[in-house]
Amino acid sequence: MKFPRLLVMFTLASAASYPTYGNSEGTWDDISNAGVYSLMGTALLLPTVRDDWEGLRQAVYSVAAGAAITLTGKTLIDSERPDESDDDSFPSGHATNAFSSATTLHRRYGWQIGVPAYAVATLTGVARERAREHHWYDVVAGAVIGTATGWFFTDPFNDQVQLIPWADSNGGGVTLSMRW
Repeated sequence: MKFPRLLVMFTLASAASYPTYGNSEGTWDDISNAGVYSLMGTALLLPTVRDDWEGLRQAVYSVAAGAAITLTGKTLIDSERPDESDDDSFPSGHATNAFSSATTLHRRYGWQIGVPAYAVATLTGVARERAREHHWYDVVAGAVIGTATGWFFTDPFNDQVQLIPWADSNGGGVTLSMRW
């Protein structure tokens, strides 16, 4: 069991390993790329290493469904990027992929992997906005799409401890559920 933990730690840590020389848009773009590819790699490699083929299938479905929804949104909604490079700003594909991967990791393997995965996903989303690739609402929409597809397609591997996000018209939060 130590090898999968080391794999997760190594892959998630690689998101933070890019050099950060200043506050340039290129650096933020590098950080967002490292974050999303690290999370997607972890979501696909961890079940493979654990011989959890059902988890691998669920990760593929989560990421693919999120990507399909995001691509449809980009095709139907013309929203100019902040850097004015094209009209494919809404929703953020990086945020969708990062949050679908993080949610899949959280749902399948618990909060111990989910919390750092969500931290990297959040950094990825912030980096997309700071790189002027997306508006904040593009990132939020991508995060919602990714989280929804991750929750829809992923079943818990160990449901003894769960971290469950919630929201209503008065606010939101996180519920911790433990089973003895």
